[in-house]
Amino acid sequence: MTNEEVGVLLEEERTVVCATLGRDGWPHLMPLWYVVRDDTVWAWTFAASQKARNLERDPRATIQVEAGTECQELRGAMLKTRVTIHRDTDGVADLGAEILTRYGRAMSPTDEMRAAVAAQAAKRVGLEFGETQRATWDHRKLSAGTY
Repeated sequence: MTNEEVGVLLEEERTVVCATLGRDGWPHLMPLWYVVRDDTVWAWTFAASQKARNLERDPRATIQVEAGTECQELRGAMLKTRVTIHRDTDGVADLGAEILTRYGRAMSPTDEMRAAVAAQAAKRVGLEFGETQRATWDHRKLSAGTY
């Protein structure tokens, strides 16, 4: 997929699956809501979550977004990333408001919603997924037509 096609995929889809490495070496997979800022995926999570603890220990994560229900419709992107954890409460609150707005929890950030997000932000961290490598697929482009 082209960079533009990946951008459209990220804009259209709603959930990214994030894989981190647990302390026992096993992958830990969790879904996240996200936003894209300057071509970079951002999410937030509770600071005490397993994924946050895993990323504190090892900042590598693989994230994947995919779409389609039939084999000939499948498309997706898998990004190898290095994650920067952001702890600034105001920045995390801004990220939370942006995420909630994207997912229709608020039409625009009202003072009431911002207060609720600010209360959550003290317990959360922002995750900036800095892409290092990408793999994509789009079965709609396959010419075989039979699966």
